[in-house]
Amino acid sequence: MMWQSPKARDLELDARLTVHSLPADKANPGGDVKLYGLAVDEQDAAVRTEFRRAIRARIDWEPDEPYHLFSLDVTEGAFMRFTEEAKQTWRWDPRSGLRKEEEPNTG
Repeated sequence: MMWQSPKARDLELDARLTVHSLPADKANPGGDVKLYGLAVDEQDAAVRTEFRRAIRARIDWEPDEPYHLFSLDVTEGAFMRFTEEAKQTWRWDPRSGLRKEEEPNTG
């Protein structure tokens, strides 16, 4: 993230965050993913160097210092998909593991 951006400063104050996938289209047949967790401020020089190398390889650009780099410590996850027949949800957390829920599609 850009140095001292509002989002980065928010994460420094409260590290909780949710990452949500981008639907491919209105029907979203691929489903949605949500990851819940805590932002970890990455200060390790080797991690930051590898991040910059990976970004440069992917988009031929890399951030200049200073910048914020956070990783996600995942505490919960969910995947949801709607079919003609049902709403399907897979949930994961470290206490319960992975579980699937299915509700008939009434819409």
